[in-house]
Amino acid sequence: MARNLDAKCRQCRREGEKLFLKGEKCFTDKCAIERRSYAPGQHGQKSGQRLSGFGQQLREKQKIRRIYGVLERQFRRVYAEAERRKGQTGENMLQLLESRLDTVAYRMGFGASRAESRQVVRHNGVLVNGKRVNIPSYEVRPGDVVELTERAKGHLRSKGALEAQASRGFPEWIDVDSKAARGVFKSMPARSDLPSTINESLVVELYSR
Repeated sequence: MARNLDAKCRQCRREGEKLFLKGEKCFTDKCAIERRSYAPGQHGQKSGQRLSGFGQQLREKQKIRRIYGVLERQFRRVYAEAERRKGQTGENMLQLLESRLDTVAYRMGFGASRAESRQVVRHNGVLVNGKRVNIPSYEVRPGDVVELTERAKGHLRSKGALEAQASRGFPEWIDVDSKAARGVFKSMPARSDLPSTINESLVVELYSR
């Protein structure tokens, strides 16, 4: 299985904002962005560098890829499917990324980060409508019930992640019973429900060149 093995804190520093790749650490003052908000590397602290239009588009694509933990080929497939569907391509793309099983598991608090949630999925820890699914890219549809297996419910990391997410609150498009470690994917998220720091139109411009 291909994975991005780059240090997660370096990825956040490269994009200049929190991507929430390290779970609970991202909510503390130990976060790399809080301590060193400049880009990594020898020339990271140089200021005044202006990106070209293409550079801005490329950086935005890389940022979205890193947030959702997908590789380039996977991301291109998602974009192609978003372009094929009716509606705005950029919004379709974000909805497809949010409906991935690993992202849904993360939103429901089954893991402290998307990477941890992906591991829970791959280790047969998640059921969709009562059936075991271990494919992180599986597309969850509105109305689907997603829950942890009995074995996964007993893991301390899963318990801790659920408690932490419950204290922060769950997104509007899912309904979660944290005690039962079960949730319903009610609907695709509206664009207004997703982070305003994401500029998906730049990605559409990039792939339309």
